[in-house]
Amino acid sequence: MKNVLFLCTGNSARSIIAEAVLARAGAGRFNAFSAGSMPNGKVHPFALYLLKLQNFPTDTLRSQSWDAFAQTMRDMTRRVSLLVNLPLDRLDNLSLSARLDNIGRTEDV
Repeated sequence: MKNVLFLCTGNSARSIIAEAVLARAGAGRFNAFSAGSMPNGKVHPFALYLLKLQNFPTDTLRSQSWDAFAQTMRDMTRRVSLLVNLPLDRLDNLSLSARLDNIGRTEDV
């Protein structure tokens, strides 16, 4: 499972819709999340209306600050650091794939 975080300012419409669409389209392959730098605290009613029209589940959607993803930021920073420090020129495709999988699976990097 790959985690995807959609970021925006208000976290009330676009990032919420992206979260819902990826959660359904990528079920079993992706975990989708969204957050905003200045969330307004509620999902825009029209975004909920559009999602419900397309039979998307909306009961777990909420507007939230990306501060709730502070640990995610720390984890992603560590993982990106591991990625950019891989000796790419010295790894064959199989070794590279194994290293990338390991970076993605590591809980405490």
